[in-house]
Amino acid sequence: MIVLGWALAITTIIKGSVFLFAYLNNQVFPQPLAETEEKKYLEEMKKGNEEARNILIEHNLRLVAHVVRKYENSSEDIEDLISIGTIGLIKAIKTFNNERGVRLATYAARCIDNEVLMSKVNSNIWKKRRVIYTEI
Repeated sequence: MIVLGWALAITTIIKGSVFLFAYLNNQVFPQPLAETEEKKYLEEMKKGNEEARNILIEHNLRLVAHVVRKYENSSEDIEDLISIGTIGLIKAIKTFNNERGVRLATYAARCIDNEVLMSKVNSNIWKKRRVIYTEI
């Protein structure tokens, strides 16, 4: 049992190190967009261009990884946190208002953080509920 625990611990450390190394060396996520490109794609997205929306999502995935890094020590897997954060990013891009004078990354970081926090609250609520199931 102790050997299994050590094996899981070492595997987790290696997995986290590989993820961090790839993240730092830009092998996982594309570079962020420049401010002018970001504005161009936001305008195209408002006109209904689905490709512009996808480009905005892809180029802001690095932000998702950055925001969810503060939850690495939680009980959830980092890939799950990135998936949840990506949902927050998609919501942020959908609801972003360019006329407020705030960059997309600033707005999206809050939306990503909120999405992760809400998933944690919901999972804690379900963990506390106990359901007794008996067949009739």
